[in-house]
Amino acid sequence: MKFIVKLHPEITIKSKSVRQRMGKVLQGNIRNVIKPLDEHAKIRVDWDKIIVRTQYFTDEHRADMIAALAGIPGIQWFLEVIEHEVSSLDDILEHTQALFGEQLAGKTFCVRAKRRGQQSFSSMDVERYVGGGLNQRCNTAGVKLNNPEIQVNLELDGQRLYLVRAQYAGMGGYPISTQESVLSLMSGGYDSGVSSYQFIKRGSRVHYCFFNLGGAEHEAGVREVTHYLWKKYGSSHRVKFVSVPFEGVVNEILQKVDSGHMGVILKRMMMRAGAAVAEKMAVNALVTGESMGQVSSQTVTNLNVIDRVTDMLILRPLIASDKQDIIDQARAIGTAAFAEKMPEYCGVISQSPTVKAKLGRVEQEESAFDFAVLDAAIHAANVEDIRQLEQKWQLPEVEYSHSSEQAAEVILDIRSPEEEEAAPLKVTNTPVQILPFFKLATQFSALDPSKTYLLYCDRGVMSRLQAIHLKEQGFDNVKVYLPQT
Repeated sequence: MKFIVKLHPEITIKSKSVRQRMGKVLQGNIRNVIKPLDEHAKIRVDWDKIIVRTQYFTDEHRADMIAALAGIPGIQWFLEVIEHEVSSLDDILEHTQALFGEQLAGKTFCVRAKRRGQQSFSSMDVERYVGGGLNQRCNTAGVKLNNPEIQVNLELDGQRLYLVRAQYAGMGGYPISTQESVLSLMSGGYDSGVSSYQFIKRGSRVHYCFFNLGGAEHEAGVREVTHYLWKKYGSSHRVKFVSVPFEGVVNEILQKVDSGHMGVILKRMMMRAGAAVAEKMAVNALVTGESMGQVSSQTVTNLNVIDRVTDMLILRPLIASDKQDIIDQARAIGTAAFAEKMPEYCGVISQSPTVKAKLGRVEQEESAFDFAVLDAAIHAANVEDIRQLEQKWQLPEVEYSHSSEQAAEVILDIRSPEEEEAAPLKVTNTPVQILPFFKLATQFSALDPSKTYLLYCDRGVMSRLQAIHLKEQGFDNVKVYLPQT
């Protein structure tokens, strides 16, 4: 089985030395990706193409090879070809008929030939001779040079005939590692997946950083989509997945920062932490999925205030993209399915977030923040090889309750103070205790351990995440409270 790989056009217009270097890098990347499929595959770089040969011919192996090549950056398109030794036009006709004869019955067709090396005939001679022979032998609907139902493609290189069985689209872009590495801030939603993909396609080795705001279920989802992205599009290189525990940072913000500035300050803390992680990894840029105006923290004014927190370059490939365009691309690359089921978790909830934060006011709000908490989060960051993410997390099971009249049960309202004050929870026959979610980590252990606590929030998302988190800490006396409607 043989494939002819064509380079992305932006590679072919580079200088000779750059083109050769990128071709060699792409050759190595192809070898790394297909090694699990055939460790003895032969890969050769020519001036305008790369030849890939494999000795396996099963349909399953063929499908795996096609899928692997389609997900390697730097490949514009590739041909699946059947190779023969030929010495005459008759030989070319015989081999072409053997492969395409049955397909041509009752169909209009044309023959397109490309030729290299020394032969006694021209490309036009090949097209006329083979086309005429197929038309006579295969009961076709005739030769049609414009818009035929089937186009028979063949290439000649000296005495070798390559019959093109199929042509497949590649990713385009540059081979991975021909551009500098970046650290992508992953949330697991549509935006961060697409922005990460775009930098993989552009030739960067993309490492990933996730800020855990308190939900193990959310991290499990982010790990899953991150591993998918790497496996499908970036597996030629090993990269890192970094998880930064941000629960303490969120707690500090919720307790010490004005409500309207919480979102901007949370992003500034993330940029500080991301820059610190990137510097340890010798990476010079952060990547985010932010799009102008999509949420309150993504106005031009607020992004300007956020960026001033670090000297590190922050790249936003989606900054002028529409949300629907982002979703469409997520579907095309396969990350939408993960984003659609990703648990939503926002550790900072503000009723009236500012859209025009002033740097001086933000710095004033941050002056009350204990930066030792941020330093501790950065120090506690967990760094893993991306390959370890293939192992799925076993999350604790949580129980649900729709009502309670048990004397040993207490409903624990974990909503933010603003939400609780706006719509107090009223339940008969069961005591209700208020403890905001951002205080659970530090204050739950002080509650009466003989009681079972039913965690409540408006949509049941935050309560489920917090219940899982508490169970991971060893507390079994928690359930999720879902009022009957």
